[in-house]
Amino acid sequence: MKYIFGPVLSRRLGFSLGVDLVPFKTCSLDCIYCQLGKTTHRTIERQAYISSGNIILEVRKILKQNQKIDYITLSGSGEPTLNLHLGEIVTSIKEITDIPVAVLTNGTLLYLESVRDELMAADLVVPSLDAVSQELFCKINRPHPKLDVSQMISGLRSFSQVFSGKLWLEIMLVKRLNDLPEEVEKIKEVVSSVKCDKIQLNTTVRLPADREIELLTNEELSKLKKLLGEKCEIIAGFEGQQNAVKTDIQERIISIVSRRPLNLSEISDFLGIPEERTTKYLFFLTKQGKIESLTYGSESYFQLKR
Repeated sequence: MKYIFGPVLSRRLGFSLGVDLVPFKTCSLDCIYCQLGKTTHRTIERQAYISSGNIILEVRKILKQNQKIDYITLSGSGEPTLNLHLGEIVTSIKEITDIPVAVLTNGTLLYLESVRDELMAADLVVPSLDAVSQELFCKINRPHPKLDVSQMISGLRSFSQVFSGKLWLEIMLVKRLNDLPEEVEKIKEVVSSVKCDKIQLNTTVRLPADREIELLTNEELSKLKKLLGEKCEIIAGFEGQQNAVKTDIQERIISIVSRRPLNLSEISDFLGIPEERTTKYLFFLTKQGKIESLTYGSESYFQLKR
């Protein structure tokens, strides 16, 4: 499969069939916490990256296998709303299956009426909101120069008022940046004007683009959760994904990096799977202490833990 991965066990969506709508690391942001590494193509220009026909062809093949799938999730390797065919893809998937469609988005393009319209057919939309000031927005999310956080918030508000599906708002907390109580209070004030079903607190439990950032403890997350009210839940720290990580692929990674350090692209090519999926295996192996990463220039390499 070129555009489909999974189904994998997701922290919040159960068995999720992932769908990539844009090339790897094509995004409007370059978030310091991104598990996929630094954005290589930062853009806000919507293009016809992948056609609806190619996506539906692969979805049909997966559906014939009768695997357990709780959600078909448009997310993957970049920002899905950058794909001009987004609306057509959502509608086409819903025409061939009753499995609900989720869209995980950074929310930056919700200020566009066309994007809001195309998302209307989805069953679940999960936008992000990590900061409500331009200064913090730039520090945490490193947006495209033409993006303004107030414009993004306005788009989120507008979408929430007309969307009839489920809306879960995700907040990624980074220690010493947006985790201070006064910052969370500012986020709370903005969120109070957004019509959402859930507020989901997360922290950096996977290998981040910026290796120097720190994750919050469960105790710290619990204190901030209380500030955000009853709709808020903590989604960080989920361990069940390990059940979806195949042992044979882990062993192959250990085998190849024991010979010499390799970067993400090289490991992905060797395994024959998308880079988005490869990062999940690298995360678990790093967390287990079996491999480690090192930086050379601007590139990260993985090797056997010494």
